[in-house]
Amino acid sequence: MSIEISKESREQLIASIQRYFKENMDEPIGNLAAGALLGFFIDELAPLAYNQAVADVQQRLQARVAEIDMEVYADEFQYWGKQAPGRKKK
Repeated sequence: MSIEISKESREQLIASIQRYFKENMDEPIGNLAAGALLGFFIDELAPLAYNQAVADVQQRLQARVAEIDMEVYADEFQYWGKQAPGRKKK
């Protein structure tokens, strides 16, 4: 599955990469190089983060499904237990 990002997000990410290089590296990075680096990150790193997010969601959902019986459980055969005390049995 390919990870797609919007044009606006891509532009913001490229600007962010350029800012990072400007503030933290010895040399600035151009728009094309930043776009290529972003492409590398998306192809190489994004699937790892995506797969981890899916695994985290699956784990949370499985935990919630396991708790459903506690949330919606109803005791069975409760009619006779609800009868008022002292009522004569026939």
